[in-house]
Amino acid sequence: MNLNATLLAQLVVFFILAWFTMRFVWPPIMSALDERTRKIAEGLEASEKSKTQLIQTENKIKEEMRLLSDKVKQRISEAEKKAAAIIDEAKLNAEQEANKIIENAKKEASAEALKLKDQLRLDVSKLAIKGAEQILERQIDEKAHVDILKKLEAEL
Repeated sequence: MNLNATLLAQLVVFFILAWFTMRFVWPPIMSALDERTRKIAEGLEASEKSKTQLIQTENKIKEEMRLLSDKVKQRISEAEKKAAAIIDEAKLNAEQEANKIIENAKKEASAEALKLKDQLRLDVSKLAIKGAEQILERQIDEKAHVDILKKLEAEL
């Protein structure tokens, strides 16, 4: 066999194999590679969208947290104001009640003092009459006794 004929036969077989590969083997491989490239691109795109949505969601959450924090601070402030108002009102009511109690106590003390003064006048007049009886060593009649007591009471 001739070396040139062998080379020529190998060259013909190579071209037939190349044609067969390009015609039947290459297209499915290329379509599989194209499909894989497309899926990877879609996955990367979806990943970027998810990343963007995550950032937007985080920003929304931060904004809502800030708003809630502001509302909480506002409600705390309102509650403190209400508490201060309630305390002030309670102090005012307590002062008014204390003043009423003091006034009532003063009135009662004044009334009691008047009662005690009247009782003291009566006792003093009785003592004076008893002393006068002992000095005079005689009994004064009851009607005269009452008149004298009233006079003494009026003088005191």
